[in-house]
Amino acid sequence: MSVYVNRILNLKKIKAIGFDMDYTLVRYNSEEFERLTHEKAIQKLIKHKNYPTSITSLPFNFNKVIQGLVIDKKKGHLLKVSRFGKVKHAVYGEEVLAFKEQDKIYRNRVIDLNDSNIQSLDTSFSISNGVLFGQLVELKKQGLNIPDYETLANDIREAIDICHADGTLKDLVRADVARFIVQDEDIVRVLERFKDYGKKLLVITNSDWSYCKLLLDYAVNPFLKDHKDWSELFDITITLASKPRFFNGKQAFLAIDAKTGLMSNTFGKIENGIYQGGWAGKLQDDLDLEGDEILYLGDHIYGDVVSIKKTFNWRTALVLEPLEEEVDAVKASTKVQQRIDLLMSQKEKLETTLNDMDLKRKEDKKEVDRKEINKLFAEIEKINEEISILLEDYKKFFNPFWGELMRAGQEESRMADQVEKYACIYMAKVSDLLAHSPKTYFRPAKRVLPHELVE
Repeated sequence: MSVYVNRILNLKKIKAIGFDMDYTLVRYNSEEFERLTHEKAIQKLIKHKNYPTSITSLPFNFNKVIQGLVIDKKKGHLLKVSRFGKVKHAVYGEEVLAFKEQDKIYRNRVIDLNDSNIQSLDTSFSISNGVLFGQLVELKKQGLNIPDYETLANDIREAIDICHADGTLKDLVRADVARFIVQDEDIVRVLERFKDYGKKLLVITNSDWSYCKLLLDYAVNPFLKDHKDWSELFDITITLASKPRFFNGKQAFLAIDAKTGLMSNTFGKIENGIYQGGWAGKLQDDLDLEGDEILYLGDHIYGDVVSIKKTFNWRTALVLEPLEEEVDAVKASTKVQQRIDLLMSQKEKLETTLNDMDLKRKEDKKEVDRKEINKLFAEIEKINEEISILLEDYKKFFNPFWGELMRAGQEESRMADQVEKYACIYMAKVSDLLAHSPKTYFRPAKRVLPHELVE
């Protein structure tokens, strides 16, 4: 895999590199973890919200939802939205809305992510949320006595939050780390290389200290070559950071004693050590760095990337795990896409010929050959039929329910738009940086504008 570049980023000028932990420094077995979340969220809904016990039997299908979808809480729909906020694909429970029905509902509407009726599913942690919402909507459609769609969405989110907050999920990860956590030796090689080049390394995670220690002990320590413990590798570790609040609200830092886990108020400059809480402004000041001298890597497009760009001038890198599968699919589908492109070019030429003939008929009052017109229409129809077959073949390379992650039809998806706007670079996993020197000057490819596509 590679590192993909949206904006110039010179690693030589980066003096500190911060990392989120979950799904960034520490890789998860996403399908297994989301299966667990789905199961435990159902149990919470039954226990805390009095949902019927029959929902216990709901199966989990990881492919039913992809990152970047949104929930329309009023209508009960899962939506895939383009970069322009237009709905390109809608699912109602288990039913894919036909284009005419979808167009009737959303035709003139731009989906506003700030609308309280819209819920974003932006992270790997949100797959189970979307799957469960779709399943409960379907059961409600079938007559099960459960709340309205908005309440469903809010209840599911609350149930998952409870699972994270009360230790339900983390306790099970602790009990069987190897089942849920993927060890990646190359991530540790990247970290030690950055350290060797004099970069300050930081962890900024929303997880608590004990869970942070457990995962880093498992994911980092076995592969260290130049250090005895991950705590030697990282200059500063910040737990329970409460991102995005870490980047847009002032919180006090608490110092953590690594041996006892006890916390104490801390005053003055934040120096090497382990902390809880705090805020990015003080951290940056105490590091005595400019914002553009800090690079932060995370997996949450809003909590780790967008919030930084809106408050500080840190450089940003997004870790997008599904990208690996997407790139493989793009490569595998190249021949099909090339054939579609060729046919579309031929179709456009035929359409231009038809339009020119029509202009001559209307404006120049010239007779047109009806047989020639019919022949052109027949050729276009033949091309349309072949394109339709090819499009079905193309879809088979991607998610069977939602297609591509980064596209919504011909347009970029909302996810792609967010990545392009706010992430300086992006990659499938931190270890993809191993192919690049810590002195790399990342430069984006020139973006071709429509008017530049001249022959």
